Amino acid sequence: MSRDEDLAVALFSELFMADQLARNRISQALPKGMELSHFGVINHLAHINAERTPAQLARVFHVSRGAMTNTLSRLEWAGHVHIRPDWDDARRKFVSISPSGRRAQEQALAAVTPILSEAVRALGAERVRLALPVLRELRTRLEDKP
Repeated sequence: MSRDEDLAVALFSELFMADQLARNRISQALPKGMELSHFGVINHLAHINAERTPAQLARVFHVSRGAMTNTLSRLEWAGHVHIRPDWDDARRKFVSISPSGRRAQEQALAAVTPILSEAVRALGAERVRLALPVLRELRTRLEDKP
């Protein structure tokens, strides 16, 4: 392998391991019964403060429509989202966060923020600020590829 290939393998190995460790730590901190996928969806809906279709959410999270339907069904069962039909097109639905979902999102954020903040403190805020543009560009390049 060339030096660039070795560098690429090392970079993605670190990213994959960091992703796995972060997911494990955050999943353990989430309120009982909440999965990381649930938190991601209610956190997204809380931030955009608007309705989205299940297909739009599936695209945002890079998952299949079936996977998103499963997540939304569980969130609806828990009372964290409202799913309503599109009044103009009965084949489509719209999803919004419920008051219960907002409380769950706030509770989950309160549980995971100390973990995330400690990681940033340990690395140093300036180093994290320098890494963010590189990580964002990497994400953007990966999103553009099939």
